[in-house]
Amino acid sequence: MTSTDMLTARPEIERLFDQLLHIDGKAEIVDGRIVIMSPTQPWSGEVAAEIYSALRSYARQVRRGWAVTDGQTFRVNLPHRESFSPDAAYHVGGRHPQHYYEGAPVFAAEVRSLGDYGPRAERLLAEKREDYFACGTQVVWDVDLRSNEVIRMYRASDPLTPIIFHPSDIAHAEPAVPGWTVPVNELLPDDWEPLE
Repeated sequence: MTSTDMLTARPEIERLFDQLLHIDGKAEIVDGRIVIMSPTQPWSGEVAAEIYSALRSYARQVRRGWAVTDGQTFRVNLPHRESFSPDAAYHVGGRHPQHYYEGAPVFAAEVRSLGDYGPRAERLLAEKREDYFACGTQVVWDVDLRSNEVIRMYRASDPLTPIIFHPSDIAHAEPAVPGWTVPVNELLPDDWEPLE
C-alpha cells in the first residue's frame, strides 16, 4: 500500500471505528471490515470476569494501569488489523474513556468459545497472537475450558512455546503483569470439569 493509499484509507477506518462504537456486542476491525465475534457462553464469561476481577485488584494495589473487561476496544495500527477486543486484559497505555484504549494491552486473555476449536480455529488463534505480539503485547493467555491444560501462556519473547497451567497451578502473566498471580482453580466455575 502506498502512502497515498494509506491517507485515503484513513477516513474509511474512522468510519469503521464510529460504527464499531455503536455495535451491540463484541467486534474487531480486521482486513478493513468489522468482524462480529461469537457471543460469550456462561463458563467463558465467568472465567473472563474472574480474570478481570483479579487484574482489577492488582491494578488498584499497584496504582498503575487498567484492568479491562470483555468487549472493550483496543485501537492498533497493523496493515491488516485496526483493533482487538480480548475477553480480559491489562493495559498501561493511553485511553479515550468514551471510545477506546490506545494500542494493544500488555496482557490479553482470550477465553475460547464453542467456535474456537479445530484446525482453522487454531490457525486463526495463532495469527491473532502474532498480531498481539506485533503490537507490543507481552503475554497472551489462551484459556481452554474443555481441557485440563486450562491456560496456555504465550510470551512475545518465546511465542511458540507456551507455559501450561493446570487447575492446581498458580498462574501468572510475567513479565506483562509483574508480581500478579492467581490460582487457576479460583478462576474456574463451580461446576467446571474438562470435556476432553
